Amino acid sequence: MTTVLHASDSADFLGIVPALAGFTPRRSIVLLPFHGSRSHGAMRLDLPADETNLAQYADAAIGLIARLDGTDAVALVVYTDERPEATPDGLVLPFAVAVDEVLGCAEDTGLRVVDALCVTPDGWSSYLVDDPQLGALDSLPPTPEVPGVGDVAGDQLTGLALPRADLACKERVGSALRDIAEVIDHDAGGGVTGRENPQALAALVSLDDIPAFFEALLEHPDTNPTYAIAALLWCLERPVFRDVAIAQWATDLHGGARTLEAQLAFAHYGRALTDDLGAVFLGMGPVPDRDRLRLALTVVRHAAAAAPRSARPGPLTAAAWLSWALGRSSHAAHYLDLVREIDPEYGLAALLQTMVDAAVLPEWAFRRGNAPLVDGAAT
Repeated sequence: MTTVLHASDSADFLGIVPALAGFTPRRSIVLLPFHGSRSHGAMRLDLPADETNLAQYADAAIGLIARLDGTDAVALVVYTDERPEATPDGLVLPFAVAVDEVLGCAEDTGLRVVDALCVTPDGWSSYLVDDPQLGALDSLPPTPEVPGVGDVAGDQLTGLALPRADLACKERVGSALRDIAEVIDHDAGGGVTGRENPQALAALVSLDDIPAFFEALLEHPDTNPTYAIAALLWCLERPVFRDVAIAQWATDLHGGARTLEAQLAFAHYGRALTDDLGAVFLGMGPVPDRDRLRLALTVVRHAAAAAPRSARPGPLTAAAWLSWALGRSSHAAHYLDLVREIDPEYGLAALLQTMVDAAVLPEWAFRRGNAPLVDGAAT
C-alpha cells in the first residue's frame, strides 16, 4: 500500500522530508524529485566543501535527480550547522550561492522548482524570497510515521557502527574458523580423521549446498550460531563464494545457484558470467527485495563484528555492496574505509570505491516508486 503524505505549505513540507529520506539529514543538501504534485523519494548529497566547483556539483546533482523516471520538478532543502548572516541588506542564508547554482541548473534542464528551503540551528527559511525571515524550528510539525520506514530521528550516519562483539565472542569465532579450515583441508587431503571438532564437521556438511546455507542465514540474521558465522567468513574470504552470496541476496535461492554454477564454470573452464548475472553487481536488472537486502546486511554486519581482523574484508565489502544497493552510499563508503585500513588492495572493495567516488548509483534507484532514498557523497 502506498502512503500519501500531504503538505499544504513549506513548514508541512519540511516536516515530511525525514519520512521521505528515511532519516533526519544533517550537513546535507536534499533534492526531492517531483512528478506533477507528488514526490516519491529523496536524494541526499554532502554539502559542497567550497565554491570552486559549484557548476560541476550542480550538474552532477541535477543529472542524478533528472534520471528518475517521470521527474519534471524538484525541491531542495539545505540542512546546515552554519548560521545565517545578518547584513545591512537583510539575512543571508548559508550556501545561498550553491543553491542558486543548483536551482539554475535545474531550470536549464527543464525542471520546475517547487521549493528551496534552509534549516539552520537558528531556524528555517526559504531561498526563494527576497527578504528571508527565520521560522522557529519547534513550530515545524512532527514527522508523520510511515509504515516500513522506522525511526527517522537519526541522521544519515546513524547505524554505521558494527554491532558489539566482545573479545570472548571474537575468540570463539576465530577458533571456529580455524576448526572449519582444518576440517576442509583434511577433507581435501583424502578424508577426515574423526578427531575433528563435531561442530566443524557439521559446518562442512552445511557447505555441501552453499546457496541453501546462504539462504538459511537470513532466517535469524542477528543470532546465527558461532560455527555458522565462521562458515560464512570462510566463504566470504573466497571471491567465488562471496560473489555468490551477494548475487543470491540480491535475487533469490535460484539466482544464487545459477551464480555458483557460473562462477565454477568460469574458474574451471574460463566461461564468463551471463549478462544478467553480471548486471546484478552493477545495480542493473530487476529491483531487489529491500527487506531481503536488509536481512543480508544484518548478517554480514554481525559477521564482520565477530570476525578476526584478517577475515573482515569479505563481510565488510559485502556490507558495502548491500548498502550501496539500498541507496546508502555514505554507509558503503564507511565500510570500504574499514576494508582499506586492513587490505588496501582488496579487489572488489577497490571497484566499489571507484563507483562510490564517481557517484555511480544502482540503476534501479532511479525507477519511480522504488527506493525512497539515494544517498551519496558530493562529487
